[in-house]
Amino acid sequence: MSKVKSAFELAIVENVKKKRKELNRPQSYIAMILDVSDGYVGQIESRNYPSMYSLNQLNIIAKDFECSPKDFMPEKSI
Repeated sequence: MSKVKSAFELAIVENVKKKRKELNRPQSYIAMILDVSDGYVGQIESRNYPSMYSLNQLNIIAKDFECSPKDFMPEKSI
């Protein structure tokens, strides 16, 4: 592993995860809409892997969740 996520990246992941749980969507649902493996979503949600959502993937998730991609960003810079 070359690096772990920055505080900014972790905040985005946590915001997606929070919204995902509010909507009762499992990691496998995110994997399905992004056409990636369940394990990849698990890596994204883990602090121990550098894997991260792309901006396009965040947009796809936001469309499905009927929200703005901005909803996944922290309110203030980190």
